[in-house]
Amino acid sequence: MKTLLWLQAAGCGGCTMSLLCAESPDVIETLEDAGIRLLWHPALSLETGAEVLTLLNAITEGRQVLDILCVEGAIARGPAGTGRFQMLAGTGHSLMHWVERLAPRAAHVVAVGSCAAFGGVTAAGGNPSDAVGLQYDGGHSGGLFAPDWRAGGGDPVINIAGCPTHPGWVTETLMLLAAGEEIALDGFSRPRFYADHLVHHGCPKNEFYEYKASARELSEIGCMMENLGCIGTQAVGDCNIRPWNGEGSCTRGGYPCINCTAPRFEDPAHAFVETPKVAGIPVGLPTDMPKAWFMALASLSKAATPERIGQNAKADRVLVPPTLRRPK
Repeated sequence: MKTLLWLQAAGCGGCTMSLLCAESPDVIETLEDAGIRLLWHPALSLETGAEVLTLLNAITEGRQVLDILCVEGAIARGPAGTGRFQMLAGTGHSLMHWVERLAPRAAHVVAVGSCAAFGGVTAAGGNPSDAVGLQYDGGHSGGLFAPDWRAGGGDPVINIAGCPTHPGWVTETLMLLAAGEEIALDGFSRPRFYADHLVHHGCPKNEFYEYKASARELSEIGCMMENLGCIGTQAVGDCNIRPWNGEGSCTRGGYPCINCTAPRFEDPAHAFVETPKVAGIPVGLPTDMPKAWFMALASLSKAATPERIGQNAKADRVLVPPTLRRPK
């Protein structure tokens, strides 16, 4: 039986809310089936006060084995490096204090969500709380822990980035760790089982994308890359391959992908629903696509756009259905 401790640092708690939406099986059943015992979660567990303090001290003193430490939310280091902008109530110490002492005792440390991984939304707007991720400060290596820091099992912090993160990404990571399987990580220490995919893969708007038939407003069903800030062609994640709650994703819901699995997504320097352009050309082009190729393909695609796709792209529903040709 593997043990798991979950701490909520500086964030909104949205990753826990997302995790509770895990279905078939739910998160509690998943943990039980994987042989994981949840020692404590601040939102889900009954223990509080002295009981929790006893548990935390037992872990830091080596009297309680800790296999997996999950941290949700960024680490607020302010003011002046004390971490006292966020105290763990009833303990007299900051959340930063406890993470620094608990992490070396864990075989694996998991950053749940982009705040815990990179700082995320908590670090936006000038970062008044001096918030960082566990092992990254934005896109730079080294957050609360140095770039060469390793957990007891020999791995760096595993960054399950996302805002919020997909429940399947969390449960799959925990199951792999409990089974003793090695998790392949990308350059930002994100599990490759989801980071090797693009949000663009499986997007229901791909037919419109292929012809560069673009929506102009959020209510329209065309591709949102050209005008509405969607960067699903550059963002890692299998959101449209394994939909949220079995059927949803940002683009399926008619909202552009804002690349929430990436460092610094929270400060794009433009509105999320606007596509920055130079001379009418989107600044951000699809991954692995040279600009000249994109321009050539876009011109050809627009010229070849079927009337059905062109009309539907600028509507809030399908106006022109496909014409089915009957066999002779």
